[in-house]
Amino acid sequence: MRAVVDALLARMPLWRFASPANFYPLAGRLIPRFAFAALLLTMCALAMGLLAPAYGARAEASRIVLVHVPAAWLSLLLYLAMAACAALALALNARLPALLLPALAPTGALFTFIALWTGWLWAQPTWGASWVWDARLTCELIQLFLFIGVLALRSFIADSLRAELACAVLVLVGMLNIPMIYFSLSWWNTLHQGTAASLIGSSAMARAMLGAILLMTLAFCMYSNAVVLARVRCLMLERDADPAGVEAERVA
Repeated sequence: MRAVVDALLARMPLWRFASPANFYPLAGRLIPRFAFAALLLTMCALAMGLLAPAYGARAEASRIVLVHVPAAWLSLLLYLAMAACAALALALNARLPALLLPALAPTGALFTFIALWTGWLWAQPTWGASWVWDARLTCELIQLFLFIGVLALRSFIADSLRAELACAVLVLVGMLNIPMIYFSLSWWNTLHQGTAASLIGSSAMARAMLGAILLMTLAFCMYSNAVVLARVRCLMLERDADPAGVEAERVA
């Protein structure tokens, strides 16, 4: 069965980049492109967001959604990417997903923190309190602890293989938190506002702001690609003193 899986994967053209030896130079070429795209998209999103008409009773304070919503989306997307890497690392014993998993964790923690922090800034004028134990906020806080837990496990467990296994198991168990975040507004009566898409649909938010939010989301994606690829290259260098040494790594 394992031989059949290996044969099928070998026929996939992009699968050759799953080898760290092939992925290392590719990542080096992609990093500056992603970084430039992130900078350009961020500038465009900020321009659109600042020029778009404000909405709602809080007027100018409503512009915080330009950062809050994309950060919240990226926190979920990066965790799903980590879960995919964990599943591939456990199922196929693939080395590259095992390296990508800890590389994604710091960026995921960053965007989760930004989502919580901007939500805190919005909560004060809207709810009259800096923090409430709202269902979505609490689940997002749990997700931040999951990202930090991955980083802690990798740091505290000396054996790299055991650390990768522990991180993968933690990430997959933490997947139980994702539907709770997504459906929290439907399952519980919370103070949290609806999604950005529902606000647009009700004409509560200018369409220009929606465009700015989507552009900022794309900018955050480009930024994440750049920093995660850079971090993976650093992890490869830690694993092998010589970058050419990654050729010894074998995708099982």
